Amino acid sequence: MNNSIFSFPIPANEPVKSYLVGSPERIALEAELERQSSTVVEIPLIIGGKEVRTGNTGNVVMPHNHKHVLAKYHKASKKEVQMAIDAAMAAHKEWSEMDWQVRASIMLKAADLIAGKYRAVINAACMLGQSKNIYQAEIDSVCELVDFLRYNVAYACKIYATQPKSASGQINSVEYRALEGFIFTVTPFNFTSIASNLNMAPAMMGNTTVWKASTTALLSNYYVMKVFMEAGLPAGVVNFLCGQGSLIGGVVMDSPDFGGIHFTGSSATFNALWKQAGENLHKYKTYPRLVGETGGKDFIFVHESADAEAVANAAFCGAFEFQGQKCSAASRMYVPRSLWQDVLEGIRRRASEVTMGEVMDPMNFINAVIDEISFDNCASYIEYAKASSDARIVVGGGYDKTVGYFVEPTVIETSNPHFKSMEEEIFGPILTVYVYENDKLNEAIGYCESTSPYGLTGSVFAQDRVAADKITQALRYCAGNFYINDKPTGAVVGMQPFGGSRASGTNDKAGGEFNLIRWVTPRTIKETLVSPTDYRYTYMK
Repeated sequence: MNNSIFSFPIPANEPVKSYLVGSPERIALEAELERQSSTVVEIPLIIGGKEVRTGNTGNVVMPHNHKHVLAKYHKASKKEVQMAIDAAMAAHKEWSEMDWQVRASIMLKAADLIAGKYRAVINAACMLGQSKNIYQAEIDSVCELVDFLRYNVAYACKIYATQPKSASGQINSVEYRALEGFIFTVTPFNFTSIASNLNMAPAMMGNTTVWKASTTALLSNYYVMKVFMEAGLPAGVVNFLCGQGSLIGGVVMDSPDFGGIHFTGSSATFNALWKQAGENLHKYKTYPRLVGETGGKDFIFVHESADAEAVANAAFCGAFEFQGQKCSAASRMYVPRSLWQDVLEGIRRRASEVTMGEVMDPMNFINAVIDEISFDNCASYIEYAKASSDARIVVGGGYDKTVGYFVEPTVIETSNPHFKSMEEEIFGPILTVYVYENDKLNEAIGYCESTSPYGLTGSVFAQDRVAADKITQALRYCAGNFYINDKPTGAVVGMQPFGGSRASGTNDKAGGEFNLIRWVTPRTIKETLVSPTDYRYTYMK
């Protein structure tokens, strides 16, 4: 028995590599991109540590070249979903009762494998399967993923060390138990790191999971699952499923062993799962934990004292990096009349300088949106704006899906603060701007505060620091992650724990101890050293 007291300090963040021409990481990545581009991978289900093939298959394609098949995946039926639930429950006792430092060592080994041996593999899979350029893949599928794994160990250490005081004649402690049941993890296409963390955050705290991976991120997710297994994750702790969400969710949500959801995706889907959980409460052994990060209509609010060039850069990067397919991406902006032309000129200049295309060309800043559904959705908003009398396209507006799902970075200017694209989540490279009169600042703040049902990210630009503070306070419930003089994207694990409220989720802050604490159910234990035998109060004696 190892009776050491382990202490894992807050780690340093994983450095982002430069990928300069001729660098070791660039050479390795280019070789891996070539290998994966010329290979069709078979992706099985992984249940109880074993590969399961159902014969009912679908294709994983490149978004930027949708005729190119990267992988064939096997779809789960109700039978395989139940197998995954059974495997998760079979692994639960041993995993939850294991010394937590053993779980920590598995997480840290997985982090080191991804940061080293499999860095090029995971990055290439993310680039090809999710149409991310080198930088966007590097900060996501390696750096943030590794940070989640390492920081979760340090935060778990902090949680376990939080103990009550004892008094004379007694010893008090808190045991942080895993939840009584399995966790259903529903993961998005846009961040490989999130897909990993939705499983490994609960697993770090002793839970087991049934993982519904996004069909449009299966390639990178499958490789990540294989790394978990190589790192020593026991069979059944994480069970990897591909297939139809409604089918998988129906079986999972009907199980008496359902213990919680860790979710990132649309508000509509999370709402449906929450409702389903409520309807099935009488079936469950315990109240489930429902943790979700959902939609956003993220904003940039510009004060008349702002630096127009800084605003233009923040708007361009915040709205168009990874084609606007970040839940934190800037989607609406409020700009005073006095600055608008300078800001617009800065955005136009950047749009004219960047190129759009497939990920194998590292000079392409803009790549493809994820699939045809997303492409058609973006196109519908662009056409709506073109036909509208109270809006106009001032940047971009083009789109083409002949080869890949390409949508130009597009800026819509509107005179209507409640214009459709100011209110509705699009999840594509479309930024809508409302230009307000300088003397209508408070009115514009009111529009920003009340227009959207979401509350995920937002930012304010102002060189007048007092004005920035007033706007920040006025918008305090509009965003769970708020930025002053910066774009509303780019949260870093350990620096800006991420999450929002309102219609954006439960705000349990991925990348912090707030999230991990949701995956335990504490038990307080009091031991009395010498039990009393006299029932009388002192004043009765």
